Amino acid sequence: MQFFGAGTSRTFRPVWTAEELNLDYELVPIGPRTGETQTDEYTRLNPKQKIPVLVDGTFILTESVAICRYLINKYGGESTLYSPSDMEAHAKEDEWVAYIYGEIDETSLYVMRRHGDLKAIYGEAPQALDAARNYALKHLGVVAAHLKDKQFLVGNRFGVADIFLMSCLDWAFHYGLDLAESLKRYRNAISHREAYKRAFTRNFSGQQLEQ
Repeated sequence: MQFFGAGTSRTFRPVWTAEELNLDYELVPIGPRTGETQTDEYTRLNPKQKIPVLVDGTFILTESVAICRYLINKYGGESTLYSPSDMEAHAKEDEWVAYIYGEIDETSLYVMRRHGDLKAIYGEAPQALDAARNYALKHLGVVAAHLKDKQFLVGNRFGVADIFLMSCLDWAFHYGLDLAESLKRYRNAISHREAYKRAFTRNFSGQQLEQ
């Protein structure tokens, strides 16, 4: 099993999932804008020229949501990551993953990344930055209210929705967003998971874990 891609929140999620499942894997730590995704060899692997990519035997999969779900469905069990068998609970977990990825990651934090960290590529856009920040805070507020009296997002067990949320909370913290107390408590608790620590170190090349 190989993962291609490291150094971003999106590459972090599959690596963390693999660590939670105690899987053996090789991490090929290519970056998104180093030119490594533009080679002919990599383009044959993933015509989108994006990271992350999972290679599991002869099976190739892209997109962090799909990779994490595949790993849990194929290699998970009752003693590992929460994966509800009940249709309604499974749908509720997918609802949270879609919400976090769509509203907090893509529509908010990544817009801030495009016009902040990557402004040399995508251009400066102060108004877009402010709008994205406010939008992120709005939807983080929804999550904060949900977690006010909960330890995890779904089913009172740690699962893939928590992996997606935590990766976004780390991202939001890095960007200086003021997190509600319930999110601070949640982030502090999740950051003590051994699999999180191992995955963070591997994906971010030993950068300091910020609390």
